[in-house]
Amino acid sequence: MDREFPAYLVLGNKKRIKGQSLSPVPLPANKHYRLISSVEAKAEDATVAQAQLCMEGSLDKKKARGKIVVCMRGKNARVEKGEAVHRAGGVGLVLANDEATGNEMIADAHVLPATHITYSDGVALLAYMNSTRLASGYITLPNTALETKPAPFMAAFSSQGPNTVTPQILKPDITAPGVSILAAFTGLAGPTGLTFDSRRVLFNSESGTSMSCPHVAGIAGLLKALHPDWSPAAIKSAIMTTTRVQDNTRRPMSNSSFLRATPFAYGAGHVQPNRAADPGLVYDTNATDYLHFLCALGYNSTVIGTFMDGPNACPARPRKPEDLNYPSVTVPHLSASGEPRTVTRRVRNVGAEPAAYDVRVREPRGVSVSVRPSRLEFAAAGEEKEFAVTFRARAGRFLPGEYVFGQMVWSDGAGRRRHRVRSPVVVRVGAHRTS
Repeated sequence: MDREFPAYLVLGNKKRIKGQSLSPVPLPANKHYRLISSVEAKAEDATVAQAQLCMEGSLDKKKARGKIVVCMRGKNARVEKGEAVHRAGGVGLVLANDEATGNEMIADAHVLPATHITYSDGVALLAYMNSTRLASGYITLPNTALETKPAPFMAAFSSQGPNTVTPQILKPDITAPGVSILAAFTGLAGPTGLTFDSRRVLFNSESGTSMSCPHVAGIAGLLKALHPDWSPAAIKSAIMTTTRVQDNTRRPMSNSSFLRATPFAYGAGHVQPNRAADPGLVYDTNATDYLHFLCALGYNSTVIGTFMDGPNACPARPRKPEDLNYPSVTVPHLSASGEPRTVTRRVRNVGAEPAAYDVRVREPRGVSVSVRPSRLEFAAAGEEKEFAVTFRARAGRFLPGEYVFGQMVWSDGAGRRRHRVRSPVVVRVGAHRTS
């Protein structure tokens, strides 16, 4: 999200490095403190790896006392690193990302003045520390910055696809705000959640799925209030097909290293609640859809009957798993020989009546995509239409087994009130399975 809590590390050479923190106290601006790496402060009985990560007991009090200690992110909790520095007598913590966590900075309520910096800034800091015998600096008090750029981008800890259990269904579905979220907090623990923290707060900065899920649950609740007749699948479709895949610089969303992210990182995209309230079309599903899906996956009626009421006999010719009426389209087994693979979808008009939608496809690299019909005309709200999407691999345009990405958009025209019903398209070419 486009909000940060910047806390600056001001170096002895007057360079300022922006990090993030919610530490309640700064280091005095008129006093510079010696900067040392955690490896320099290694305790005699600790390994270099333990000291680098500022594991508990890995720092020598004589070496760390009165200094700002630079620790690497990884393994133990970020706030535990600050406590390790605090117990060793350090006055401040600089938490530097490794290459894998890249540019993701998280604001934590550390027990001492601290700031969390990016990998590239960590490299620059190390260069400064190696350039002088008396590296020094201080850490400023955090503040709040709004409309930061780029935003959103994917957190390093966010789970990613492909779906290894059912590859015909794209996972994740969507992404939502989940880093440094201001949330109500229990009075039974300190803001770090660890036993050594005796502080008590009403609100805290939290990160993770436990923060992004409430955002989506709230959106789903609002949509149900606006549209009481919508099924859970229709609500899910509205959320997925109205997302954004660009950040606030109008560039494709990136990962924590600022490399271009894919639907395996963000699913259909980043949620947009206002657009989800008026999606135009929805991909709905019913019990029969899921019966066909389970049958296509190899479940028999006996197994299905243990958790599904009503008719559960598999049809003689069940649909393919990828024919489940999902708001995304994934074809994980497209033949490299050019043999076509067709999936079907149906949409229901929940917008204006009458309405007409035309399709536009951004094809995955090395794959041709055709949609029939390419225009859907609805005479009334609630009317459903079905369409087929056919995929063919283009010879020599792909790497065998590689996943490639595109999108399919149904649009009902131009102007501010137009609907854009967008679905991510994921294809894997050259996999052995073709059925």
